Amino acid sequence: MNAEPQIYSDSKAETYLDLQAAVGITKHFGGYDATDELHRLCRVDLAREVLEVGCGVGVGPAYIAKRYGCRVVAVDLSPDMLAWAERRAQRDGVADLVTLQQANVLALPFEDDRFDAVLAESVLAFVQDKPRALAEMIRVTRPGGYVGLNESYWSQHPPEGSAQAWASLGSAIITADEWRALWAAT
Repeated sequence: MNAEPQIYSDSKAETYLDLQAAVGITKHFGGYDATDELHRLCRVDLAREVLEVGCGVGVGPAYIAKRYGCRVVAVDLSPDMLAWAERRAQRDGVADLVTLQQANVLALPFEDDRFDAVLAESVLAFVQDKPRALAEMIRVTRPGGYVGLNESYWSQHPPEGSAQAWASLGSAIITADEWRALWAAT
C-alpha cells in the first residue's frame, strides 16, 4: 500500500496552517497587486480552466472566478480550509464556477495536460519536496499553458536565527538563486 506523500517535515507546519484554517485567514505576499500580476503573466484572462494549488480559505479561487469568469478547480490538504473556501465561493456568488477538492500537491489527482494555468501563492514555501511539487504542477498543465507561483524567498541566506524561526513554522523558504536553479532543473 502506498502511503500519502508527506508535505511537511514535522507537525509544526500543520499547527501553523491549522491556526490559519481555524480563524479563516490567508496571506499572499504582495497582496492583490502581486496576485493580479501573476494572473496577467499566466494569461488567466484567456483561461477556460485554472487549478489553484493550496487554495487555503478560498480567496484566490473566488477572485479568479469572479474576475475572469473561468472555471477554477481549487485544492488544499486541509478540510477546514476547504470549508472556508466553500463558504467564500457561495458568498461571492461563484460556487457554480469553483470546484473544491482535498488533494496533495505531491500527487495531484488530475489527468495530464488538463489546465490552462496552474497557480500557487504562498504554498511551496511549506513543501519540502519542491521539485516533485513543481513536476506535478507541470504535468497537469496543458501544452502552452502556464505554471505561476507567488512565493516567498530569501534575497540572500538569512542569519541562522531567522532561518530557524521560519523553519519552526514548517517553512522551507529558499533563496531566489535556489528558485531559479529549481526551475531550470524542472
